[in-house]
Amino acid sequence: MPNREPLSTGVEWVELRTTDDDWAAADPALLATMLGQLHLVRAFEEAVLELAAEGLVHGPAHSSIGQEGGAVGSALGLTSADAVSGSHRGHHQFLAKVIGHVCPDGLDLANLVTPELQAVLQRSLAEILGLAQGFSGGRGGSMHLQWLEAGALGTNAIVGGGAPMAAGAAWARKLAGTRDVTVNYFGDGSSQIGSVLESMNLAAAWKLPVAFFIENNLYAVSTHASEVTADTRFSVRGQGFGIPGWRVDGMDPLAVHLAMTEATERMRSGEGPAVVEAEVYRFFHQNGPFPGSAFGYRTKDEEQEWRRRDPLERVATEMRKLGQLDDDAAKAVRDQAVSAMREIVAELVEQHPDDADRRRIRPELWPDPANVDAGLRGDASELEGLDHTEPAADSCEWRDVKFVDSIAETLGRRMEQDDRIVVLGEDVQHLGGGTNGATKGLVERFGPERVVGTPISENGFFGAATGLATDGRYRPVVEFMYADFMWVAADQVFNQAGKIRHMFGDNNTVPLVLRTKVAMGSGYGQQHLMDPAGIFATQPGWRIVAASNAVDYAGLMNAALALEDPVLVIEHVDLYGRKERVPAGNLDHVIAPGDGAAVVRREGSDVTVLSYLSMVHHAAEAIEQTGVDAELIDLRWLDRASLDWATLGESIKKTNNVLIVEQGARGAGYGAWLADEIQRRYFDYLDQPVERVTGSHASPAISKVLERASIAKTEEVVDALERVRDAWGGTK
Repeated sequence: MPNREPLSTGVEWVELRTTDDDWAAADPALLATMLGQLHLVRAFEEAVLELAAEGLVHGPAHSSIGQEGGAVGSALGLTSADAVSGSHRGHHQFLAKVIGHVCPDGLDLANLVTPELQAVLQRSLAEILGLAQGFSGGRGGSMHLQWLEAGALGTNAIVGGGAPMAAGAAWARKLAGTRDVTVNYFGDGSSQIGSVLESMNLAAAWKLPVAFFIENNLYAVSTHASEVTADTRFSVRGQGFGIPGWRVDGMDPLAVHLAMTEATERMRSGEGPAVVEAEVYRFFHQNGPFPGSAFGYRTKDEEQEWRRRDPLERVATEMRKLGQLDDDAAKAVRDQAVSAMREIVAELVEQHPDDADRRRIRPELWPDPANVDAGLRGDASELEGLDHTEPAADSCEWRDVKFVDSIAETLGRRMEQDDRIVVLGEDVQHLGGGTNGATKGLVERFGPERVVGTPISENGFFGAATGLATDGRYRPVVEFMYADFMWVAADQVFNQAGKIRHMFGDNNTVPLVLRTKVAMGSGYGQQHLMDPAGIFATQPGWRIVAASNAVDYAGLMNAALALEDPVLVIEHVDLYGRKERVPAGNLDHVIAPGDGAAVVRREGSDVTVLSYLSMVHHAAEAIEQTGVDAELIDLRWLDRASLDWATLGESIKKTNNVLIVEQGARGAGYGAWLADEIQRRYFDYLDQPVERVTGSHASPAISKVLERASIAKTEEVVDALERVRDAWGGTK
């Protein structure tokens, strides 16, 4: 028989319950503030449901009625410098944090709603209604509530989507040397999400001051927790990552407060993250003003049992026992909260002029539709004052360098001048500069705090980088070893980083660079080779650069690291070993987006050839082989907002023919949207439809023969140039 020895995680995991002594020992001012916040949140949510029932809330109304104890109890000990990020059911989380910010000395139950607090409650409701006076100008609405001044980083409509960014926000606080902490709220449904578990692992490995606060209300929409997991004690999740856990009755706000006090002390002392699970219950359905029993997945008896444990009544009862509250005072607190919300609603809603039985949003409060795209990205004004002079062949001494070494040199130069830059990714700190050498020498120069190796968890570490970037004190440079890995992190890349500026009304900047490579021709197969330009070009918020030589790479990366937007920097393995000539001195110039971003590599009159990365060189070879008098333009900046339309337009009006050259798969290719846009803008100047060079429809296969058949190189450009020439008859 084998020897069997029981193992344990060695990490504390406790269930915390309050006693009469705990209530007696609690500061009366703390309990008064707790009761006041609970009533304010409850009255606010009742107003939201009332408006939703009238059809005045556009979109969902995820009520937190019944769950207030978890949010209020957890936020009472936080400062304005501490941060919270919430879930799609996040009104109570947001309100608890902002009330604490507006009233840092607590609430006076005799004068519950000050003018400043009234204004904050109105702005919060206005945001939920989609109005201009909301914190994000109405763009965020119910599920994206943010007020950075108060430390409310933003609630999140993606289940579990806020966890990686919360870890990043905590990372920023740790790097800055503060004792501030971050709390990420999510529910039982999120506790099975990969992004949450990846974030727990990162936070534990890096000892980040972040609390994963689980509001366990038993139901993910209508699915009971027992249907989706073997252990419904969700605080157990931290045990596998070495994170201590607290399990509390969320209907007892004091128990939540005491658990969070212990967890926060751990985080502020540098010991790393915590998991707190609060058992709560939403009195209503997932969305709207009806109970869950109306939809058949809960019983009325179950709902009544939980209603008898209402956190508002629990606190009031305990305060009565202690002689701190009587019935009249309790009623007065409720009446003040309800009255305040009634006044706020009256400011936002009016009687409908055509129907005495209906109300409507006051028309003058809607945002201006002309601003629909405002704030999608910045205006690049941050590049003003930088050196925009590109090195010329006769302007200085030159030296030889491999393209991949120029990447490390450029990053090193910027890190030397800007200590906000942090590089992270898989193996970037090992192997002599990562798998290709692009971070060569950086960890030796700047240390492991600024050149950070990550677990293999792209969704987690990219989301953490986004949280680090939106903090404003750091500029992360993330490496995805291969571009295909963006799909693993698609939520954080597209739903989060790309949308944040616009979604929150341009309150945030997102100074983040994502480096990745195209590896076509290397034999790595369908999941390691793709060109991501076409995918990113269709997604809002992202800027894209792609250099064909080392000098341009430096200028484009310098610009990317100065911008306040997320920038995708695409590289190509075919360029890495290429010998390049660069100026002997430091390369500090920038190549800015917009006019002047593209460069004409060869002038011509027959056809405008548009390309980027290594295909610029293949296109140049093809032009020489065919003798077509083509004008070759290296795009450099690829996204819609950054493209140099002036240079493109001037060339198209001259040649009247366009050939877009790229290497990757046709369906997801960059040229598809570009051809569409060119034909919209320059249709009257075109003698024939825009022609494209691409790979095949399939992703490149492992077989060397099939791989070559599925990608474009010089030969495919030659064929396309001849097709274009044949279409006009060969003379111009």
